Amino acid sequence: MVSAVPTDEDLICRVRTADDEVAFESLMHRYEQKILGYLRRYLGNAEMAEDVCQATFLRVHLKRHSFTDGRRFRPWLYAIATHQAIDACRIARRHRMVELDTGLGGATDGATIVDVIAGDEATADDRAEQAESREWIASAVQELPERMRTPLMLVYQQGMKYHEVAASMGIPVGTVKSRLHTALTRLTRSWQESQGTN
Repeated sequence: MVSAVPTDEDLICRVRTADDEVAFESLMHRYEQKILGYLRRYLGNAEMAEDVCQATFLRVHLKRHSFTDGRRFRPWLYAIATHQAIDACRIARRHRMVELDTGLGGATDGATIVDVIAGDEATADDRAEQAESREWIASAVQELPERMRTPLMLVYQQGMKYHEVAASMGIPVGTVKSRLHTALTRLTRSWQESQGTN
């Protein structure tokens, strides 16, 4: 009989209670590429993202004893990664560039943030302008306050559910929804103004 695959929570509990290296490596294997991809988009710098990714898993190991039973591992991990990225940006004082042409994880059946902001009525002739639209949106997202930018990226890039974002940021689900709505409203208004369509 094949044994069940351990959950993330099972693995981190083994790391916490027994300092289980195999369990820790399993968690790294599960999440390393996902976290690295998230950080590359968040930071806009592949080299910096690799450093922050390593720092994230080091922090997970150092903070393993603070992980409590009943908690979900994924939001906790993304919260650590986000805090590490913010710290890295403060130290480096660099502007983050973000690619946002990624799916919304089912929110609008495969649409992208470009589709949400600019509309999804593009014809074949409009496709040449999509790269420019992505650049504009990436720049506009960078101008959003951190409290709006982080949930936007976690939901629209990482496909995290509202309650996971709420847990990772330590805020209520209603606040996540409100910040997302405000962020998208601002981006839409700015887009319309830039296109002269408001």
